[in-house]
Amino acid sequence: MTDALNELGAQIAHRREDCVLGYDVAFGELTIDVLPANFVDFVEFLKNDSNCKFSTLVDITAVDYPDRAKRFDVIYHFLSMYQNHRVRLRMSIREDEMVPSIVDVHPSSNWFEREVFDMFGILFTGHPDLRRILTDYGFRGFPLRKDFPTTGYTEVRYDEAQKRVVYEPVKLVQEYRQFDFMSPWEGANYILPGDEKEGAK
Repeated sequence: MTDALNELGAQIAHRREDCVLGYDVAFGELTIDVLPANFVDFVEFLKNDSNCKFSTLVDITAVDYPDRAKRFDVIYHFLSMYQNHRVRLRMSIREDEMVPSIVDVHPSSNWFEREVFDMFGILFTGHPDLRRILTDYGFRGFPLRKDFPTTGYTEVRYDEAQKRVVYEPVKLVQEYRQFDFMSPWEGANYILPGDEKEGAK
């Protein structure tokens, strides 16, 4: 299987030098590093080429690397049921860079791209309806970015007086925000069951 994937990766890299940076086979899966340039055409090639036939889009996601100049990796997973192969496309982009939408080639990418936009703030050019899909319309920030606070920016509650849901800034006491990374038992001033055996040795 690894030999077949290496051969397929070499063939794709040779035929599409315009957008393929390189490829790698690890854990029985082929990963191809690509450029945003000519990306839509490349995805169409993978779908229609007789040696590839990656006709099923499985998923689109991203990974955030805040310390890199090219902060995000946008990841695409495709399946060829004809050739019994899977391929992963990895595209590294800057925070201010946009990714071409592949909705025209794979209509199922519509909601995947909206999810990546909602969670990471990555924009897809040519998308017919790029808006939030998992969070609320007035949501601030992008939850899967590494710099997004775990508490979020707002909290939601039902206000009995106003008879509606209200959004308010998160209010947390300072003690809640400070973590000493100790186990809850390390700072205890009492002996836990079983600890008395330690002192008896």
